[in-house]
Amino acid sequence: MCGVRVLGIDPGLRITGYGCVEDAAGATHALVEAGVFRLGATRTAGIPDRLAELDEDLRALLVRVRPDAVAVESLFAHYAHPATAIAMAHARGVILLNIRRAGLRLVELRPNAVKKFIAGHGHAGKGQVQAAVRGALRLAAAPSPPDVADALAIALCAAWRLRG
Repeated sequence: MCGVRVLGIDPGLRITGYGCVEDAAGATHALVEAGVFRLGATRTAGIPDRLAELDEDLRALLVRVRPDAVAVESLFAHYAHPATAIAMAHARGVILLNIRRAGLRLVELRPNAVKKFIAGHGHAGKGQVQAAVRGALRLAAAPSPPDVADALAIALCAAWRLRG
């Protein structure tokens, strides 16, 4: 798929990173937009409030960047932090519902596959992912916070896979 626009999303209940890239000629990609949704500005904001915020922010983003496909990390759980997977599942549910409602193509990617694609190995650290994304998109500085770099890495990996 040449000329495809892919939105990558790094789900979270406090910070959700997003990054949209457009697949250009050859192996180059252009940055369309990237940032984070900071959910629940107050410590008292509960999960339903954060999910409603995420829903509203994501709807606006989909209208603004008009992606052809949306890529999201698949759900994973670390044995030492099982509650993290549950929290991320809430955010993923809102994201997946919005993708479905918008009629967009969904690409789900394992975190280790994204890291291997962008940084060369599946256990790359945050700094390595940031540096690799910076190089891949020829940015003046590494994307920050790391959630933005993760989302851009997801988008780049999905664009590569969609290219076939």
